[in-house]
Amino acid sequence: MPRPQPLSLAGPAPCRLRCDAGMVRGMLVLALAAAWCPPAAGQVEINARDAQIELGGRLHSQFATSSAADGKSTDFFTRRARLTLDIHISPLLDARVQPDFGGGAIDLKDAYFRLNLDPGLRFSMGQFKRAFDIFQLDSSTDIVVVERTGRINGGDGCAGPGGICTLSRFTEKLGYSDRDIGVRVDGSLGPRVRYLATLTNGTGTRGSDENSGKSVAGRVSVRLLDEVSLAANVSRHDFVGEDGETDGATALGADIEVGGFRNGTHLQVGVIGGANWRLDASPAGEIPRFLTWQAILSRYFPLDATQLAGVEPVARASWGDPDRAVKDDAGLLLTPGLFLYVKGKNRIGANLDIYRPGAGSTEFSFKLQTYLYF
Repeated sequence: MPRPQPLSLAGPAPCRLRCDAGMVRGMLVLALAAAWCPPAAGQVEINARDAQIELGGRLHSQFATSSAADGKSTDFFTRRARLTLDIHISPLLDARVQPDFGGGAIDLKDAYFRLNLDPGLRFSMGQFKRAFDIFQLDSSTDIVVVERTGRINGGDGCAGPGGICTLSRFTEKLGYSDRDIGVRVDGSLGPRVRYLATLTNGTGTRGSDENSGKSVAGRVSVRLLDEVSLAANVSRHDFVGEDGETDGATALGADIEVGGFRNGTHLQVGVIGGANWRLDASPAGEIPRFLTWQAILSRYFPLDATQLAGVEPVARASWGDPDRAVKDDAGLLLTPGLFLYVKGKNRIGANLDIYRPGAGSTEFSFKLQTYLYF
């Protein structure tokens, strides 16, 4: 085996590290690069063979407690600890690799190869988020709720997907959204129309598919005004039924967004309905239907005369009905919250999730999370 060549460092900004041995060799090289760069250097860049790698990451630490008597009601834990490697080969080809060390385990989030054929056509292959609802597609570095699902440890379950009845709980646990492995195409059709489509295994990030079927999802968004966008989305999820045969379920949705993150008033409203395939089918063989909606409103106020960059009060309402044919099984989640911004996406956030099921007692959960972004 050839002897590795020594590292050569050149600066001052951005920090550049050249390694003729190839790709980044584990956490050691990453730690060396981060330690060498002065605090003001900003983005770290690594050159490896024909690639230029931009290194970034996020660290989200959380405290959560709930009123529920059952389960682990109070906990400190690392919610996310991710390193992001954005790899640039040429204007035609780039890629991303994003491992996550949160929760005391190693998991792979994004990992894809992308061809930028045209602004109207980009082709990706690997692991990424499915082309469905806006609340899942938004990055965890931007969202203004601590937990998308409004998780309440030990709280009452929601028929089918478990947890509590919220929009993101339905789309995640029913396999209509979140990360999966396959191919993706996306692009802009003029200045106002964007599209996104995915063809994936349907088994999430677990690896190989469990059947020969595939899941498809698509989303089209139209910018009506400079700060107003309307989108429609569809997802068809394949799964293995109780008889061992491949079956499928479909969900449809729409959402509207006004404004943007850290830019004054920001509103997102979405509605989704479809098949709750985790519930037993009716005697006639029909899969129960679910319906859910969610609205998140925030207002960012910049602070110029303090060490804080801004403050942002937040309010969320999320409602879900797991089976339209059954009464008193729906649930409503209300979330008041507040975020304090230090700089950019570095912040501290607090949410009080208040969940009222159709039948049962109201439960609440307080969550405090710190957000480090680099």
